[in-house]
Amino acid sequence: MLNTLRGVRVLDLTRMLAGPFATMILGDLGAEVIKIERPGVGDDIRGVGPHFLEGESVYFLSVNRNKRSMALDLARPEGQAVLRDLLGRCDVLIENFRYGVAERLGLDHDALRAQHPRLITCGMTAFGRSGPDRALPAFDLTLQARAGVMGLTGHRDGRPARCGAPIGDLTGGLYAVIAIAAALYEREKTGRGQCIDLGLLDCQVSLLTYALSNQVMAHDPMGPQGSGHADATPYQSLRARDGELTVAVFTDTFWPGFCRAIELPEWADDPLLKGRLYRRQRRPELIAAVEAQLATQPRRYWLERLYAEGVPAAPVQSLEEVAADPQVRARGMLNAVEHPTVGPFVAPGNPLRWMGEGDARPDRAAPQLGADTDALLRELLGYSDAQIAALRRAQAPAESD
Repeated sequence: MLNTLRGVRVLDLTRMLAGPFATMILGDLGAEVIKIERPGVGDDIRGVGPHFLEGESVYFLSVNRNKRSMALDLARPEGQAVLRDLLGRCDVLIENFRYGVAERLGLDHDALRAQHPRLITCGMTAFGRSGPDRALPAFDLTLQARAGVMGLTGHRDGRPARCGAPIGDLTGGLYAVIAIAAALYEREKTGRGQCIDLGLLDCQVSLLTYALSNQVMAHDPMGPQGSGHADATPYQSLRARDGELTVAVFTDTFWPGFCRAIELPEWADDPLLKGRLYRRQRRPELIAAVEAQLATQPRRYWLERLYAEGVPAAPVQSLEEVAADPQVRARGMLNAVEHPTVGPFVAPGNPLRWMGEGDARPDRAAPQLGADTDALLRELLGYSDAQIAALRRAQAPAESD
């Protein structure tokens, strides 16, 4: 784990996926992340299946490494008092409550900024804190649908498709990290914190880039392209004898090499194929001819020839194949951490790399519910055993495991 954010303390009031993904990245980068969870219940995704290991949700374990868990009942005055004590000792507060909930808990961002001028707050909601639909609920699926991502995904002759990875949530998590990192840099210069209003729908719309501009400026609705591209051909998945591969002839530069690779060099000089406009106009017949040729050999054969010609190409891999991919493994993208009950747990690693020797520390597995409650109360807040016992009686923090 990289230590670039060492010394930064994050109070994490998020749950489910978008927020925990953001705070996991902050923890990967060396921040101290204190995850606040409901006593006896914890983050909602502790109960989300279908897969559990020794009673622990794989879903939860995959997005909560490098954090400490404090079980705290924020519905009770005693829990709220502990939260106020924590705020004075943290650099960042991040939450993803539904619109209005943070204010009901006394976490109004303007009030917090007045009380803690150096505190950086990040509120993650579905639609942000302005606009007519700011109070509506949402999940990843509904965000992809409303933002037009589903309208671009799938095949023209089929129904809209959700992107397999939950990009509605994960994109929001990434933008939250970017905003928090920028706010930390700004605080170094000014000494003041920032209030970040992050809307997950906004994050999804930002991904549309040229597709939305094509609609607004050229009135081109594009629509779903399958695995292909609205302009480039061939730029899609293609079937070889034993499986699918992708080829990306995005510019005419790659066309001659592609033709040589698939053993049809005469196509390189065909005036009806050598320009991308002509290939796009003849796409159905061209793709049919390409796949007829690819069907004569296994995909490994064609990939080796395409790579030799410098043509961007890749196999369409299953998750099993990704887990065994030598490049993925060489880059350390299968992250294994030791969990106290599960044992070694494997999840995707952090893709950020710094060249040369870095200041790093070992990754820690996702915490058990409330595992760090007592330690944090003592070490960070200076609570006595008597105070901790009183809080237990009030059922504010759960008893530590």
